[in-house]
Amino acid sequence: MEILGYRRPDGKVGIRNHVLIIPTSVCSSTVAANIANQIPEAVALPNQHGCCQIGPDHLQTLRTLIGFGKNPNVAAVLVVGLGCEGIPISETAAEIAASGKPVEVVIIQEIGGTLKTEAEGLRKVSELVRQVAHVQPEKVDISELSLAIECGGSDFTSGLASNPAVGIASDLLVAAGGNVMLSETTEFIGAEHVLARRAKTPEVAEKLFEIVHDCEERAKFLNIDIRDGQPTPGNIAGGISSIEEKSLGCIYKAGHAPIQDVLKYGEIPKGKGLYIMDSPGQDVESITGMLAGGATVVIFTTGRGTPTGSPIAPVIKITANHRTYIMMEDNIDLDASPIISGEETIEQVGHRVFEEIIAVSNGRRTKAESLGYKEFGIYKIAPTY
Repeated sequence: MEILGYRRPDGKVGIRNHVLIIPTSVCSSTVAANIANQIPEAVALPNQHGCCQIGPDHLQTLRTLIGFGKNPNVAAVLVVGLGCEGIPISETAAEIAASGKPVEVVIIQEIGGTLKTEAEGLRKVSELVRQVAHVQPEKVDISELSLAIECGGSDFTSGLASNPAVGIASDLLVAAGGNVMLSETTEFIGAEHVLARRAKTPEVAEKLFEIVHDCEERAKFLNIDIRDGQPTPGNIAGGISSIEEKSLGCIYKAGHAPIQDVLKYGEIPKGKGLYIMDSPGQDVESITGMLAGGATVVIFTTGRGTPTGSPIAPVIKITANHRTYIMMEDNIDLDASPIISGEETIEQVGHRVFEEIIAVSNGRRTKAESLGYKEFGIYKIAPTY
């Protein structure tokens, strides 16, 4: 089976052709946004971090920014730095450029202020746009696709219908040789033993148990009950009674394929198949991590409804709650409620989800894309110093 994709110099394949502007700190985010606002083909990351971070927290932000630049949906990159931030500007640009795509840099303190930097940035981005405008999509095997699977605003229909349907689609992509990522460590709690049975090796199973244990220990260290935030008030109002119930529903999204490995937040998988990524349950931060890991399309199930999108990847919204679909039809791409009403089986809707992934990969715009929703947020794991 084939899709249309953009082959990058490093051999990876994207399904969109963005010119991305990456601010290396919050101090350069407005300049990056001002440049992007003047060039329709460009998109800027609203990065709120990048300075006064240390240790693993610093490395995680760096890994995420570089991962976004390397993402196959990105054709070219402008890195915008202030000049004194903690994230190394030149290293960030060089790591992205190692993928073979064109990368430019502007630094506010060196150019002489924001207005001059915006003018220089506009010149460089317009040139990058011209460089990549000739790149045309080509037919590639569907095994080149990398799928991120997410749930948010879940209700009772999520675990019963939409998540299992996505699990079918996930299995179909893995069987076709593709790549799938499941994240949200918080939502493995109470179901980690079920998920671990599918680990490729005992070592992978141990890594899964470890990330769940670490998640629980962080909550204990802060002297808080994680159940105060999970399930969320919306989840509870939607009929989810406990974190264990939410977790059992969440893991359905990953189908039945064996788990190849457990990844750090923003880490790029080293092979094909199903991977677990250590991330929070917060939707935007979770999606951001998987896109930094190279995912090119996102499936997002929701019971209550959500408009969330992404700066660089199409986000396909699915709900099995018919009322939510009617109320938020402007935001939801696929109605899975026929599973609940008995008009379709989970397998039938799962194949519809898979067909939607193919259609979006071939250029169909998701509703989040058409409305311009570009949420982005890096998972911060330590205080700012």
